[in-house]
Amino acid sequence: MFSSIKIAIVLIMLAGAGGGFMYVKGLKADLATSEANNLKLEQSVESQKAVIQQMKADFEAINKIKAEIEKQNVSLKKEYAALDKKFNKINGKGEVRDFGALATEKPKLIERITNKGSANANRCVEIAMGSPLTEKEKNATKKSEINSECPSIANPNYVPY
Repeated sequence: MFSSIKIAIVLIMLAGAGGGFMYVKGLKADLATSEANNLKLEQSVESQKAVIQQMKADFEAINKIKAEIEKQNVSLKKEYAALDKKFNKINGKGEVRDFGALATEKPKLIERITNKGSANANRCVEIAMGSPLTEKEKNATKKSEINSECPSIANPNYVPY
């Protein structure tokens, strides 16, 4: 009987050791899985940081472009107001100038003025769309040399006085 108790104790100890071994083996497998998941999470965090940095750079570039466009828009509004003022002048009698009546009286003059204005306006559109300035446009400093439709973009060296 005493030997059967010893055998039972030894079997219980072996079962406990075997169970402990299996438990440790399971813990090692869980640890390996956790380490792999942790590595994936760290890589994900790094990629997200890179995306955030790129988004910040894009946002700054967008803000810079927006500021430039707003500045150009202010300039274009001023030019529009100047053109509007040109066409809605008041004559010496206090009346608004009638461009149609003037065209009837002096058609050749109006044709020449209109053609020159159209050519200047077309050049303004070309410049606004990215066409480079010519040397003549860059060097224009006198009122007779400038593009009167859009002097701020067509003639950068012209200073009205």
